[in-house]
Amino acid sequence: MAKKYIDVMDTTFRDGFQSVFGGRVLMDDFFPAVEAAKKAGITHFEFGGGARFQSLYFYLQEDAFEMMDGFREIVGPDANLQVLSRGINTVMLDTGSREMIELFAKMFKKHGTTTVRNFDALNDVNNLAFSSEMIKKHGMNHEVVVTMMDLPPGCTGAHDVAFYEKTLRNILDSGIAFDSVCFKDASGTANPHKVYETIEMARKLLGESVHLRLHTHETAGVSVASYLAALEAGANGIDMAASPVSGGTSQPDILTMLHATKGSNYNLGDLQLDKILKYEERLKECLSDYLIPPEATQVSPLIPFSPMPGGALTANTQMMRDSGELGRFDEVIAAMKEVVERGGYGTSVTPVSQFYWQQAYANVMFGPWKQIAPGYGRMVLGYFGKTPVEADKEIIELASQKLKLEPTTENPLDIADRDEKKSIAHWTKVLEDEGLEATEENIFIAGACDQKGIAFLKGESPLMVRKGKNNCSGEADMAGNYTVVVDGKQYSVQVAEGEGDIQISPAKVNAVAEAAAPTVLASGEGSVEIHSQTPGNVWKITKNPGDTVAEGDVIMILEAMKMEIDITAPKAGKIASINVNVNDSVADAQLLATMV
Repeated sequence: MAKKYIDVMDTTFRDGFQSVFGGRVLMDDFFPAVEAAKKAGITHFEFGGGARFQSLYFYLQEDAFEMMDGFREIVGPDANLQVLSRGINTVMLDTGSREMIELFAKMFKKHGTTTVRNFDALNDVNNLAFSSEMIKKHGMNHEVVVTMMDLPPGCTGAHDVAFYEKTLRNILDSGIAFDSVCFKDASGTANPHKVYETIEMARKLLGESVHLRLHTHETAGVSVASYLAALEAGANGIDMAASPVSGGTSQPDILTMLHATKGSNYNLGDLQLDKILKYEERLKECLSDYLIPPEATQVSPLIPFSPMPGGALTANTQMMRDSGELGRFDEVIAAMKEVVERGGYGTSVTPVSQFYWQQAYANVMFGPWKQIAPGYGRMVLGYFGKTPVEADKEIIELASQKLKLEPTTENPLDIADRDEKKSIAHWTKVLEDEGLEATEENIFIAGACDQKGIAFLKGESPLMVRKGKNNCSGEADMAGNYTVVVDGKQYSVQVAEGEGDIQISPAKVNAVAEAAAPTVLASGEGSVEIHSQTPGNVWKITKNPGDTVAEGDVIMILEAMKMEIDITAPKAGKIASINVNVNDSVADAQLLATMV
């Protein structure tokens, strides 16, 4: 009797890169490994979308569309190339307008996409309808998604089999066209027994002809057991990655799953051990210069208490590492349970996972519920759709007060369509004003990535790739240049190996700060000093020296952990000095402004 064929999607080059490196891997470094994967017999790849779209523009000085074209050229016309899309966000930073969602579908089809895996973190089926229509209109396969996780211990109200059945029935009743169904567990926290019961339920509901998949991560240590449970319950496909970007925060390794299914009735994609070994050896060579953060290789039994997706965990720890705050990571993780419970149980997957992280970060850094992260606040107020259960009423009221927004039940797409800044016409004008060509690709890059997209198109985006000696313990060669903070003052420190000289000098925050001095009144700085409460970047300055302000007025806005942080006037008075500039990096306790 022939074994049951199981479709294998190789997530190495999207989710694997995102989960281990925060998406920061250069195409010329990994393209040889794509060729090796092709030779190993892999024909189904996740090759873009999700946070990997922005990471190329934000950190790599690369165009995601050029990367996709190059990938397709290597694997040939018949490979199934899949991307990840967030429903009404697609791959944008915020809810897209209808015309921008259609432009997403048009551009991704043009640049080699076969299949779009399309999910909504709130499991609000209304958020999947229009994007699915555009995906099918432009000739791609639509893989509709139900997002999964286990709730933190002690929490009840959603994310059980009955909840997933209700979501799946809503998808079927909505008339959304789809080619396959995926249950996506980005945090890897759904326990194997629930996975079995969920896939079994879905198989009975969908019938035998529908392609049914499970996607999970090894973050909580149960991914292999969950995949085996899914296969036993009737799944047709699973996702795996190749070492060194497998396991830990990523998907289980291809070799591991081949071993786990030995003697079973499952044929994993006709894959052969010897060919996969050669592929993984080539991938290790390609990535040998990249610094693998130790947390990316670890299984954490505490993740079910958070829960934090593998694809977001390393991106967040890397940001904390950059800002010198990594020592507080465990505090932020511990704070997430309350944030998830009071936020309405949206699935911890982008963008909701980032909302949870930002709010937990704010609760740790500024005190519980002293600030409301904008994304989290807008979520509980209904601006991204309907949460699985109603958010805590006290949090809804607090968010409304802090963000000066009323709760809404309006379709998020209608809200986005009214926003001029989410229109093709707006970004066409921005490009023209910047002297940039208004191609459809450029319009989408600008609309999806905002000013960071414009910076890329102007050749002004940074190159932020972490390379260096590393080993299995996660230790790295620490020689190099660093910025350290002592008593709120920044110093540039040069660290040498052995007994080399160490040079210390006051740090230059960045080129913008060096070129433009802060603005001060002729009378000098004021007696009331306003300091930052966290490291970050100056995103916007709203007041100028000489301006009269009331207590609580916003003077400037910092960006930290992808969160906007208001810097407000501690009393009524007059701004005497603004001591930083837009785009400056600031340290914890750094002087930002003074008042009289």
